[in-house]
Amino acid sequence: MKPENKKEEGNYSRVRQFVLLGFSDLPNLQKFLFVLCTIIYMIIFIGNSLIIIITRLDTALQKPMYFFLANFSFLEICYVSVTLPRILVNLWTQNRSISILNCATQMCFLLTLGATECFLLAVMAYDRYVAICNPLHYPLVMNQKMCIQLAVGSWVSGIPVQIGQTCQIFSLHFCDSNQINHFFCEIPPILILACGDTSAHEIPVYLEALLFGAAPFMLILASYSKIISTILRLPTAQGRAKAFSTCSSHLLVVLLFFGSATITYLRPKSYHSAGSDKLLSLFYTIVTPMFNPMIYSLRNKDVIEALKKLSFIK
Repeated sequence: MKPENKKEEGNYSRVRQFVLLGFSDLPNLQKFLFVLCTIIYMIIFIGNSLIIIITRLDTALQKPMYFFLANFSFLEICYVSVTLPRILVNLWTQNRSISILNCATQMCFLLTLGATECFLLAVMAYDRYVAICNPLHYPLVMNQKMCIQLAVGSWVSGIPVQIGQTCQIFSLHFCDSNQINHFFCEIPPILILACGDTSAHEIPVYLEALLFGAAPFMLILASYSKIISTILRLPTAQGRAKAFSTCSSHLLVVLLFFGSATITYLRPKSYHSAGSDKLLSLFYTIVTPMFNPMIYSLRNKDVIEALKKLSFIK
């Protein structure tokens, strides 16, 4: 056993950096992918920034629902900024190497912001639950102090756990290869590179996925079961349509994000493949943030009116 351990430690000591393969299997499309990713990044940044601006400037949007939406839009900008700039640098320079420290830092931010997104989506569902199921108590329950506490809690509650998770992953020995068949540093492709049996390290990953993913998702489902039940009891079709329109956008975002993220983190290791993992990761880290501003603006009359006012001001 001792010689084997020495071998692993010796190999691990030689791994000073990883290589993010990303789009390396598409050598003829590097320039096109760089332009495409740049456009996507601009769409995400501008679209979510507009949501933040109008929720701050328009008095009609000074409500808890839009306070959380502004937080969510800012989160999406941060979330995509952890991954897309690195992808752009790799496409532009064709230098795909990343140090272990930078890789760990990227993973830590990605996990922390992912946990924040799960909690924030749950908070937004709770806000809709109170607004629709207990409208008379809504101003009292969702007061300014409560909104700030829920937002801050969503942002900071996952930090210590995700730092610990990152430290645990990067305490592993990497001895076979330093090539990550992925666009960024994420847990499943990193675990593949680790020496020996990693099942003991996979258990905390599943437990944290249940804590930060499944638990908020169950809270969202519970909220929407109450919301749908209340909407169906409304006397008029117009009232039902109006009530449902206030939460349909959020429900669509929930399905897009949780669907792809859950498949990625709760599948057994034997069901993971590089192609499917890369596709799913692009979906919940890039595609969803790109469509969020469109989903919320096109399906929300208040947001559309605020955007019209902003365009008139300009």
